[in-house]
Amino acid sequence: METSSFILHSRAIPFSFARANSVNDYGKKRVSLRHFNKHLQLHRRDINFQCHQVHKPSKNSLNPSFSLYQSSSRLKLTRNHLISPVKCSYTGSTSTDYPQNHPWLMRLKNLSLDEVKTTLLQLTPVDIIKWSVFFSIAIAAAKWTVNLLLDPFFWMYFSWTWLFWPWFVAISLAFYGLYCFYKHSLGEASIFEQLALVTSVFTWLTLVPPAHFNGYLEGWPFVFFFVYHYFFFFNVSVRKRLYGDYFARPHDPKWDVNPPKWYRLVFCVGVMVSHWLAAFEGPELHLIPGGWSNAGIWILIVVTLLMQYNSTLYLAKYSEKVVVPTAVVQFGPYRWVRHPIYSSTMLLFATYFLALRAPLSLLFVVAVCLIYYAQKAKMEEVLMIETFGERYLEYMSKVRYKFIPLVY
Repeated sequence: METSSFILHSRAIPFSFARANSVNDYGKKRVSLRHFNKHLQLHRRDINFQCHQVHKPSKNSLNPSFSLYQSSSRLKLTRNHLISPVKCSYTGSTSTDYPQNHPWLMRLKNLSLDEVKTTLLQLTPVDIIKWSVFFSIAIAAAKWTVNLLLDPFFWMYFSWTWLFWPWFVAISLAFYGLYCFYKHSLGEASIFEQLALVTSVFTWLTLVPPAHFNGYLEGWPFVFFFVYHYFFFFNVSVRKRLYGDYFARPHDPKWDVNPPKWYRLVFCVGVMVSHWLAAFEGPELHLIPGGWSNAGIWILIVVTLLMQYNSTLYLAKYSEKVVVPTAVVQFGPYRWVRHPIYSSTMLLFATYFLALRAPLSLLFVVAVCLIYYAQKAKMEEVLMIETFGERYLEYMSKVRYKFIPLVY
């Protein structure tokens, strides 16, 4: 008797069922029940039910494909399954991500009164003083912060200064300047990063202090911001003229004459403090007179730039790699002072303070520069005497002043 088959199909639960018309076909017909990856096998006296799983489903097409063919014994249907069976799992363990399982919470939970007493007994008077100072500073800082945040005058000043002077630009430039200084200390700074370092320093010397005390900028701070750049890049421009690039040439490190690091640090701090004192001491920017009253300031600017440029140029003509001198230079500004480059730097600072009408700050920065450059000039002159001997001693007897003609 021919076999008649019924095929049932569901997307959720694929199911097929076959029924035989004769007793002889009982052992040949199967039921496939694939549901949640479970396999069921039942045995009955009249019908065999077997559940099986297709181990290698096809992944060739997005649409279900059917292959229907007829044999002499039965009718088969195959289907590509796109969705894998659902897999469920259950565990009785507790997750370790809960807060009660954190180590510090466990330590607090297991903390006993005896341990607290033991810890307190181990404290020395020095430890108590340290913690007392720490908590006092913390309380004072918190109190000061709360009072500042609740002060309406602070918010009025804060809003005006941020509106007229871009503090966020200056602060961002300062952080980037520190990064460039770090790369420069490693010898890896590019030309752009070196320029950014210099720009950040001059911003916090000439622009930020008067902007802080005035809330806005105008006049001389802008002028000296560019004058400082032009002044301190003369050495680089001379290298460009001689070698075609901006990079220093290798030389004997004995000519890298520098005082100790702490000495240089004190000098840098002194120059920065003097610029802030000048901005504080001077009148408001709009009260500084203009016109012909500033003609002397412009003359000093021109003299400063010419002195720096001529000193660097003459030194480069009689030196190797713009660093190592090959002769005792006695021309140009070297006819009046023995260290005109240092003198021009002090004159630049003095001109800026005169422009801001800050005489006390002028005396302070001159004193700082004289102390630092006197030490550095002394070290250089010892090296020059070792190198040139009588020729440099003769030059010292001819030009008696180090920095300031007829004064020092």
